[in-house]
Formats: sequence, structure tokens, C-alpha cells
Amino acid sequence: MVCDRNCGLIAGAVIGAVLAVFGGILIPVGDMLIENKVKKEVVLEEGTIAFKNWIKTGTEVYRQFWIFDVQNPEEVAVNSSKIKVKQRGPYTYRVRYLAKENIIQDPKTHTISFLQPKGAIFEPSLSVGTENDTFTVLNLAVAAAPHLYPNAFIQLILNLFIKKSKSSMFQKRTLKELLWGYTDPFLNLVPYSIPNTVGMFYPHHNTSDGVYKIFSGKDNVSKVAIIDSYKGKKNLPYWPSYCGMINGTDGASFPPFIEKTRVLQFFASEICRSFYAVFGAEINLKGIPVYRFILPSMVFASPLQNPDNHCFCTEKILSKNCTLYGVLDIGKCKEGKPVYISLPHFLHASPEIAEPIEGLNPNEEEHSTYLDVEPITGFTLRFAQRLQINLLVKPARIIEALRNLKQNYMVPILWLNETGTIGDEKANMFRNQVTEKINLLGLVEMILLSVGVVMFIAFMTSYCTCRSKTKTEYNSIKK
Repeated sequence: MVCDRNCGLIAGAVIGAVLAVFGGILIPVGDMLIENKVKKEVVLEEGTIAFKNWIKTGTEVYRQFWIFDVQNPEEVAVNSSKIKVKQRGPYTYRVRYLAKENIIQDPKTHTISFLQPKGAIFEPSLSVGTENDTFTVLNLAVAAAPHLYPNAFIQLILNLFIKKSKSSMFQKRTLKELLWGYTDPFLNLVPYSIPNTVGMFYPHHNTSDGVYKIFSGKDNVSKVAIIDSYKGKKNLPYWPSYCGMINGTDGASFPPFIEKTRVLQFFASEICRSFYAVFGAEINLKGIPVYRFILPSMVFASPLQNPDNHCFCTEKILSKNCTLYGVLDIGKCKEGKPVYISLPHFLHASPEIAEPIEGLNPNEEEHSTYLDVEPITGFTLRFAQRLQINLLVKPARIIEALRNLKQNYMVPILWLNETGTIGDEKANMFRNQVTEKINLLGLVEMILLSVGVVMFIAFMTSYCTCRSKTKTEYNSIKK
């Protein structure tokens, strides 16, 4: 009887130990199975989930615009007063809805080249007004003239055309004109062969971005979607040294198995540089655990604050010997036009940059950039890329429209938020195919391990107690 009981306890302990060992073995084996499955599906080749979503994104991507409507144009032009602006928006367009074109796969180098067509569809239901809404904004052509043509004689001639066209420092333009282009009356009078169509994003419609060449990840999944070259170049000519390097992906996805310590790098062609994001927080997005990576303030810091930014400072006078921060001169990649980018409302910028502008309210929550990335697959499931476009206006003695200015102005034209979130149907599919399977496997592993350990301890404790009790009874009988 005692033997049967002891044997049963030992058997229970053995079963517990086996379950615990099996649960422990299942952890690395399960992780390996998941890793192999993910590696297979994130590769950019025919038949994979990643390739299907890469050709044409299944997520609806929108670009929202807020326009800075100038409230006191005459006061500024005559008295060089502070510029009073009123933010109006959002005006929303659907973007990135066109499939990639001219896709060429190179099996030898494991790369894919392609063009990304551009397009924008106005979304009235997501906007505060129409494309015909009118704004008072900076006159783009007049403001750029002294930067593009510093020669005094040429400025004298241009001034005649500016006066003849009755152009001034500010102008009224519709949303559609401001964004996508209009024939400028001043430039239209110039008898030389220069473009006379002006717009913040002109040309855009019926154009393409690229050619891009990216890695497919077939030979090395840690390189998947990383850009190898852009327009045949691995470095941009606008910045010296490593600042001109084209780093990372386009931000839609990253190589899988992302750790919180990783710095995510992505390239923005419209801004002509690469950026990076660092881990900020863990977020639950529609039942899917994601890592939120944020664009840190150090991206636009001065070289004094961030020495790595020294090669982004290409102008010494206006930047006060590279001590100002929060704005980036991208004029070299915009044909010499005085275009500067910043975070919306000059968030994290030097106070003196925003000082001549009234009506700005920088807010970290509304104006920062982030990417919510699923860490196992590396897919970006939600993002908000927010930037402001500004034009530098300087006093110009010869050009009458700018003659009365007594200071430089960094004039905000608009800020934008390009955003996208995985849809409910896609999120449900992702949970079924990835998240829930991983959670189920993890649950099975923990149950087996926990039950096995508990069984082993319980049965071994009972066995030892039983042995001790039996031994005590035996000694009593013997006495």
C-alpha cells in the first residue's frame, strides 16, 4: 500500500518534470518557429504578405494641411510689424493610394527598383472647407527673388516686373493654388525662359518619386526594405559628410524583431534627408502591441546641442554661426529657394525664430512625429509625420515690396500631418495571423512550464512528507 502511494507520487513528480521540461523546450523551439515564419513573410518577393502590402498599401494614408492665414499683411509690409497668423485647417487629401510602378527585381543583388507615383485626392468630409477657400499668404515668387537673384542689376529689372504686375509681399491664393500651383503674374511678365508656375508642392500630380532601389531581404532579412540608392545615388549632394547619406527605409516598414534600444532610420525624399526615431512607449493599437518611436528634438538641434548635426548647418550668418536650432535650411534641394522646415508651430525651435510671429501655439502632443511599429514583423501600423514649411524673407533695398522690412522673417506658410492607421479589417487579420498565434503559443508554454513545476514540487513534497511519516511510524512500532 505504501509502495503504491510512493510510486504514484514519484510518477506525478516525473510527469510534472516532463511537462516543465517540455514547456521550457517549447519556448526556444516556438520562438524559432515564429522567427522562421516571420522571416519568410516579411521578405519582399512574390507571394509574401509584405510584398502584397508593399506594392500598394492597404492602409488609407491622409495628408492634412493647416494654412497660416496672415491677418495684417499691409502692417507688416509697411511697418515691418510682427506677422499675425491664424491657423486654418485641416484640409485633407488622400495620398499614397497609387501602386508602385516600373518594379524590377534583381535576384543577383537581392534588390528591387521602382517608382512611386504621386497623387492627391481632396477629401471634403475630412476638411473644414473646400479647395477654393482663400488665404492671405506670403508671395512666394517675390519673397524668393532676392535669394535667387542677388545681383543688384537683376533685382532692379525684377522690381520693374513686380511693380508692373502689382505684386506685393503678400497675396491671396486659394488652397488649390497654394498647394498645387498657379501662374504667377510677376514671373509671367519676365521675358526670359524661367518657370512661371509656383506652388508649395508643384509639380506633384502625374509625377513620380524615385527611382528607388531597396533590399528585398531574401538573403538577409535584417536589410529588408532598406534603401540602397535613390535616383542612382547612395548620398545626397546637398549635405557634406555623413549628413548626405540615405539611411534606413521609407518608414512604411523596418527589418523585423525590433528591440526598444534600436534607432529606426527613415528617408524623406521631399525633405532631402534621412531622419531617425527612438523608442518612446509601448502602445496597444486595436489589440496589437506596438512600440511607439518618436522623432526626438535633437534631430533639429544646433551643432552646439548635437554635434552630429554640424554638417546640416550650411549657412553661418542667418543661423548665427550655427547656434540657432529648430529649423533646417533645405534650399539647396529646392533649387535655391529660401525654404526651411521645422516642426509645426516651431516646436523645439529657438525662441527668437518665432518671436516675429504671433498666433503660434506649439504643442508636443499635436505637433510631434511618431511611428507605431509592430516589433516582431517590423510593420508600421500607425504613423503621424508632422512638419512645417517656412520661407525666409529678408529686407531687399532694391525690391520695393520688401524695402520697408527691418528684420528677417521666418514666415510659416503651412504645416502638414501625413498620417495612416491600420484599418479594422486588416487589424483583425493581423491579430488572427500573428498576435493571437504568438499569444497562444506563449500561453501554452507558460501553462506547461507552470503546471509542470507546480506538479513536480507538489508531488515531491508529498512524497518526502509521506516518506518521513512512514519512517516515524516504523520507528515507533520498532520501539
